[in-house]
Amino acid sequence: MAVNGLPLARPEGRPLDPPPELAEIRARAPISPMTYPGGHEGWLVTGYAQARAVLADNRFSARYELAHLPYGDFGRLPPAPAGDISAIDPPEHTRYRRLLAGAFTVRRMALLAERAEEITAGLLDAMAGQGPPADLVTALAQPLPGLMICELLGVPAAERERFQRHAAAGILGTDVTPDDTYRAWAALSEHIGALVPVKRAAPAEDLISDLAAGDLTDEEITGLGVFLLGAGLDTTGSVLARGVFALLTHPEQFALLRSDPGLVEGAVEELLRYLSIGPCGLRTALEDVEVDGVLIRAGQTVTISQPAANRDPARFPDPDTLDVRRDAAGHLTFTHGIHQCLGQHLARLELRVALRELIARFPTLRLAVEPGDVPMRDEYANVYGLYRLPVAW
Repeated sequence: MAVNGLPLARPEGRPLDPPPELAEIRARAPISPMTYPGGHEGWLVTGYAQARAVLADNRFSARYELAHLPYGDFGRLPPAPAGDISAIDPPEHTRYRRLLAGAFTVRRMALLAERAEEITAGLLDAMAGQGPPADLVTALAQPLPGLMICELLGVPAAERERFQRHAAAGILGTDVTPDDTYRAWAALSEHIGALVPVKRAAPAEDLISDLAAGDLTDEEITGLGVFLLGAGLDTTGSVLARGVFALLTHPEQFALLRSDPGLVEGAVEELLRYLSIGPCGLRTALEDVEVDGVLIRAGQTVTISQPAANRDPARFPDPDTLDVRRDAAGHLTFTHGIHQCLGQHLARLELRVALRELIARFPTLRLAVEPGDVPMRDEYANVYGLYRLPVAW
């Protein structure tokens, strides 16, 4: 029996759990036929092993224009804009990926770690100075990734406040319209584009300077900069906000981290597994491919549910339990294969620093509202998030 579109509705009173239908579908068949909006007949993957197999197989394309969306009435997607390496295939993908890989060296991550600690300390100082209650989204989760990307790209200090304003407006909120978001991203693209000739003329220790030293065009460098901004801004901030929400609604887990800060590194992996970043990934078969005994025909879209795969009991025992002591290595939140998240090390760095410092500074942190009153950003969202997270201490 075919699934009719991707289930999206979360269970009542459990806003961080995947739709319960996903577990039922996975129990029946980890690769299930699915009818997409518009009538396309494709597949839904909910099993961990099967998801890894599809993501690792280059006979499946990541190109937007080949895929069918599994929810909503949005029509077909256009091709990826310049620089969006998440939705292009080899050999073009290989070329860009190789150029960007050097940006995330051990040395640069060490330098960024120092800045992450300084930036986090400053943001928490401001939060403490304001006094409770505070919105953790605007106080920490939103500005930290934006400022770290400024460090990575080499945005001059004098321009960062304006950059941050546009970055904040680029995330859809309760009082932000799609037009506001479009204008904000256009401004960010213009801002990054203006940096390229400056970095060509006077290179520094930053990513845009690295890219400008090669044979990429200004348009390509701008596109890559915008892609990295988009890939790392809302994702990391949303995981941080939802991660703190998860810990505050599981106070025994918060208490474990408070008593043993050495658990933070593993806790970050568990939160990434438990929460996932968004509802799914998409691949389209370029030829007939057999996966786990299922024949997927050329041209069929495969929807990979990371929330379901990350909660697969065949890979993670007792998967619906948040356990910061769990070994959650191998989760698929950063996907898998050649499109595995390039900035995952930076994201992990930010999350570790932010959680460690937040818990140390505010050991009595608690929600300032009932859990059910925390506004979730879920439906039809590429990135799960929170509009606000009111906290007190």
